[in-house]
This record gives sequence, C-alpha cells and structure tokens, in this order.
Amino acid sequence: MHVQQMISTHPYVHNDLNRALLACIEHCFDCAQTCNTCADACLAEDEVEELKQCIRLNLDCADICEAVGTIASRRTGSNTIVIGHALETCRLACEICERECRVHAAHHEHCKICAVACRECKDACAVALAGFTVS
Repeated sequence: MHVQQMISTHPYVHNDLNRALLACIEHCFDCAQTCNTCADACLAEDEVEELKQCIRLNLDCADICEAVGTIASRRTGSNTIVIGHALETCRLACEICERECRVHAAHHEHCKICAVACRECKDACAVALAGFTVS
C-alpha cells in the first residue's frame, strides 16, 4: 500500500507521521476488502439463509472500515474528534463482525480469514484511538 508514502508527502504533515494511525488506515482498507469478499462468498454458499446475519455484518463492517480509512487519510485541517469517534465505531464494527465470522469459521474458510482481518483491524483501531480525544 502507498498510505505512508502518500501521507508523508502531504504539505501539512512535515514528516510528523502518526504510525499507529497509518497502520490503522491500512488495516481498515484491507478489512473492507476482506469483508466484502467474505459477504460475496457467503452469498455463494448453499446454506446462504444461515449466513444472512454474517453477510449483513460483513457489509456493514466493510462500509465503516472504508469510510474510516478515507477520513483518517485526510490531513488538511483538523477533525480529531470525528476521527476518534470513527475509530471507535470501526473498532466496534470489527469486533461484532469478527464474532459472527468465528461462528461460521469451522465450516467456511472465508469466514475464518475474515475474522482474522477484523481482529487485526479492531486492534489497530484501538491502538490508533489512544492518540485521539473522543468526547
């Protein structure tokens, strides 16, 4: 990914990189892609009826992760309160999606992979969140 390379060239950054936030951005975009793919794979399964909630949570998590990755990538101006709340929302969405994917992981490899991506993103959001005021 080019996240660090792009943000480091931003005129407002001046080599003052928030490495935890950069890692979080990368995890958000990775998790969004993984959740979208997991939802699509769930739709292709024979027992799709049993996977409806998993699909819903995959899609919600993907949308939230993509939005948070995008918002956190912006460096012009400041919106730390919103970024902090967005990171907390992303952490929660990933936690919920991870839990649901773990339910199906024994039978569906894509759910197992998705659960790992969600856990990694959840953890990255928690680390990045430590640098933000959420009030």
